[in-house]
Amino acid sequence: MPPRRSISVEEELTATSCTVDAETLENLQKVLGAFDENLTAVSRELGLFSHVEGTKIVLEGEEAEAGARVLGSLLSIVRAGESVDKGNLLYCIALAREGQAYDLGEVMEGVVVVTSRGKPVKCKTVGQKKYAEAIKSHTITFGVGPAGTGKTYLAVCLAVAAFKAKEVEKIILTRPAVEAGEKLGFLPGDLQTKVDPYLRPLYDALQETFGFETYQKLMEKGSIEVAPLAYMRGRTLSDAFVILDEAQNATREQMKMFLTRLGEGSRMVVTGDLTQTDLPEGKTSGLKQAVSILKGVEEIAVCTLTEKDVVRHPLVMKIVRAYEKESEMEKKHRKGEKK
Repeated sequence: MPPRRSISVEEELTATSCTVDAETLENLQKVLGAFDENLTAVSRELGLFSHVEGTKIVLEGEEAEAGARVLGSLLSIVRAGESVDKGNLLYCIALAREGQAYDLGEVMEGVVVVTSRGKPVKCKTVGQKKYAEAIKSHTITFGVGPAGTGKTYLAVCLAVAAFKAKEVEKIILTRPAVEAGEKLGFLPGDLQTKVDPYLRPLYDALQETFGFETYQKLMEKGSIEVAPLAYMRGRTLSDAFVILDEAQNATREQMKMFLTRLGEGSRMVVTGDLTQTDLPEGKTSGLKQAVSILKGVEEIAVCTLTEKDVVRHPLVMKIVRAYEKESEMEKKHRKGEKK
């Protein structure tokens, strides 16, 4: 693999004009997209005029520098051999609006794990990359952020990678069995059958990475355990990769109980979205308290993902952003009423 070259963004003397050199026609075509749809989207979002001269893209307008940062980031993706899609295009625009520019090709370079179908799983955002690195280098990692940011999926993939590398002997995944509006108490079956709907996302992630047959065999051997949080009480979890998902629904007592299960040779990842707590009114989220009091403790990392790290359908990012704005308005309204 040839050595990575730095992204060259050639800027004109005027503050409202920038030129980005794609260097080759192949790179240019991939950055522009089919029928120049990527360049059209960047120009529309940032209010720019644009045209192409050879392998160079010329941008004009007040946000020309931001546009150059977007195209530079897209070029780094292309040079890394990755394709530009609508999701990472919108991500690059969001970063550029904040005055940030990253070599996203480098972010996407490392493979977290290869699924049973041979698909490599890679980090897609800067936030995800920092989250994955924190998990690898810390004993306990908190991953806090909205739906669709890959908190749980990345944690499961890293657990599978650690298991395959024989860094741990067991993978344990758990969630608090708190109802989010649904009533499962009258469903037929034993307790495990009733809590299975809560644990389904964890089953799905494991089956995708291991493959169904391998997953089934590991479950039967006890190398993989998926259970409600209540089942963790009284245990010491050694030589295991332990993931607590939907941790915003754990009480303070449950969170303390879980974290103190940590045994020798184990690693823990705690994921959750503090905006989606389903605890009864008046109950404080154990995740919120833990993040507050454990931040800064050695060997514990707290990673906050945002709507920019959403890797589902691009519309999910807009939905999350709209709900966050609504939440901020409600907080301001409450403060106004107290005054």
